[in-house]
Order: sequence, then structure tokens, then C-alpha cells
Amino acid sequence: MKNSLFLFLAILLHFSVKSQECLLNQAPKKDLVQDYANILSDEEEEYLRQKLTAFNDTTSTQILVVTVTDLCGYDKSEFTYTLGEKWGVGQKGKNNGIVMMVKPKEIDGRGDAFIAPGYGLEGVLPDAIAKRIVDKDMIPYFKQKEYYYGIHQGVNLIMGFTSGEFSADEYAKTDWASFLIPFALIVVVLLITFLSAAKKAKSYSVGHNIPFWTAFTLINSMGKSHGGSWGSFTSRGGSFGGGGSSFGGFGGGSFGGGGAGGSW
Repeated sequence: MKNSLFLFLAILLHFSVKSQECLLNQAPKKDLVQDYANILSDEEEEYLRQKLTAFNDTTSTQILVVTVTDLCGYDKSEFTYTLGEKWGVGQKGKNNGIVMMVKPKEIDGRGDAFIAPGYGLEGVLPDAIAKRIVDKDMIPYFKQKEYYYGIHQGVNLIMGFTSGEFSADEYAKTDWASFLIPFALIVVVLLITFLSAAKKAKSYSVGHNIPFWTAFTLINSMGKSHGGSWGSFTSRGGSFGGGGSSFGGFGGGSFGGGGAGGSW
């Protein structure tokens, strides 16, 4: 009898602790990037945070990126939209929140990702499009353990849809987004590199009384010898510098169970 009682108490304690640890039972932090699985570097996390905060400030659409180690016994879809509902991601009345959930494969041998839009965004981000983003634009990176690139690609596409840059129909009919966004990032890197080098060269040429292009060549070669990174921007999507505005917290949006995801 005593042994049975101890066993019962042990089981009760186990489930009590597990319930307390479950992310769904925790109060939300005022943060649009919450990396509980620790798959992002500090630089990558901060870049995404600034990007999503700026998008929230200009459009009021709240995109939460959350990485987890445990789905608390739920499937990926139920866990993601339940998290969005409990945490109130989005604005009350507008219901314009989106939760992007990623559970890396390295945790238990199965990787899961899901995108859940709030009620107000189900029209501009329908299930078929969310499914395609996860399967074609995120999971291929995740299979290579390039979690940041997959998340960043997904975030860019979601921003494009919700801000009206392109429609779901355009994306469904073409594959341009799969190569246009990486190409645009490369162009940005090259442009920032050139402008930074030109600014340094101009200052150097004036100070040393030598022709501008001579100074530019010298400064550019110095940049390459130090890894080709100018300022605080890096090819992995590092910070552009500066702090930007802070995120004030979620507003109380509602979720209806829409969205889609995939596994690998």
C-alpha cells in the first residue's frame, strides 16, 4: 500500500513538473524572437528581433518566431495556434498575429515547423501558402542545420504577403521567391560593402593627399584581408547597427486553428 502511494505521488509530481515546464503554461515575454531551442546565434537573434520589431511598428502585424524543444504532448499545429491564442499574439480586434514555430530535429530525431496566422490574416496567408513556405523555403535549410537561413527566408515571405508586396496567387504560380530573396540579400551585402569602402576611401584620400581610386583600392584590399565584413553587417544577416525601437508586447489577437507546417 505504501509503495503504491509513493508511486502515485511520483507520477503526480512528474506530470505537475512537466505541466509547469510546458511553454503553453508560461506567461509571454515581450519579445518577437524567443529561441528556447538555442539554434540561433546572438547576432542572428538580434537581427531578426530588430527586423520583426520594425515590421510591427510600421504595419502593426506581429510575427512571433519561437523555437522549442518540446511540444508538450500536442501536435505541431495545435501547439502553435494554442501558443498564439494563449499569448495573444497580434492586436485585439485586428487579430493580425502570426506564430512561426520551429522544433529542431536534433532534440528527439524529428524536426517540426508550423506557421499559424491569426484570424485576421488567414485570407492573405492561406493554409496552402503557409504549407509551401514551410516545405519549400524553410525545411530545405533545416535539413542542412541552417536554421537561421530557413527562418529568415520564411519571415521575408510572410512579410511580403502580409504587407501586400505580392499575392498568394503570384507566389503559388511561380518559384521566383526561392531565388529572388537570396539574390536581393547578396545585392544588399555588395552595396553596403561598396558604400562603406567608398566612404573610408574618401576620408583616407583627403587625409593622405592621394587620388580617391588609389585610396579605394587600398581600403578594399584591407577589407578583404579582414574577412570582407564592413561595419556591423555580415553575410549571415547580422545587425546593421543601432538599437531601433523596442517591442511593447502582444495585444491580444485570436487564432482559429489555421496554418500549415511540415516535418523532416
